[in-house]
Amino acid sequence: MKFLRRQFLQLAAGAAALPAAARSARAQTYPARPVRIIVGGPAGGTLDIVGRVTGQWLSERLGQSFVIENRPGGAGNNVATDAVVRARPDGYTFLLVALSNALNATLYEGLNYNFLRDIAPVASIVRVPLVMEVNQSVPARTVPEFIAYAKANSGKVNMASSGNGTSPQLAGELFKLMTGVDMAHVPYRGSPSALTDMLGGRIQVMFDLMPSSIELIRAGKLRALAVTTATRSEALPDIPTVGEFVPGYEASTWQGLGAPKNTPVEIVDRLNKEINAGLADPKVRARFADMGAAPFIGSPGGFGAFMAEETEKWAKVIKFANIKGE
Repeated sequence: MKFLRRQFLQLAAGAAALPAAARSARAQTYPARPVRIIVGGPAGGTLDIVGRVTGQWLSERLGQSFVIENRPGGAGNNVATDAVVRARPDGYTFLLVALSNALNATLYEGLNYNFLRDIAPVASIVRVPLVMEVNQSVPARTVPEFIAYAKANSGKVNMASSGNGTSPQLAGELFKLMTGVDMAHVPYRGSPSALTDMLGGRIQVMFDLMPSSIELIRAGKLRALAVTTATRSEALPDIPTVGEFVPGYEASTWQGLGAPKNTPVEIVDRLNKEINAGLADPKVRARFADMGAAPFIGSPGGFGAFMAEETEKWAKVIKFANIKGE
């Protein structure tokens, strides 16, 4: 009887080990064919660049192509996200997740998916600061001076953005909420036209993505008052943060990798490990630094918690400013 019992326990232990062994084998042989990373923006944009740098790194490390597929249609990242939610959770389709996903969860009713429920976090990749900038005719040279200027000219200060519900508007609305200043929001169809009016003096202030404005700032055509991240940016090290004057203020765009829910955890963990290795590589870090982006290293669970926090944080700002999706 003892012999039979020992045999039973050995067989049971062996059976229990089979799923773990299968998962390990699947992770070792992955990927067996090209992998798609769906990007909800056009070629050449910030999202696209982040996706291509990440895809190139993964291709070199894993010996299989990671192909960027641009799906810029619809509002923000909605079309791309819907495509990934509908994809098979087999580790061969991923989404370049962005701040717009957290914003759209509140901006748009009736989406075909629930972002936090249907997209599994894989890895955070980068955070990109915005820059609080003014045209050269504005007398303010610091954030406190700008607050005083805006309050003295209540309702007369025009704040540009790249469109309703975009990160530049949200960063500005958060500033308004936390300082009590009154600025008129002027939405444009993208940063280039907004910057043209900034340079022409028709717009006084903008919270713009750093890659769009950094050369104008370096050339002295626009005046940077502060960056919006919690810490100063390596790209503009002498520029303070908004939070140094408005405690608790923080706004940034960010990108990461997401997958359809139920994607095998061993594949998620392997990609997380490889992406984190890339973010520690000097060449990859330098490529992102060129566009003002900072590496954002973390675990899948940490990225998931961050996505939930961002969705909740910006929902409050969207409701405060009564912003509607278009």
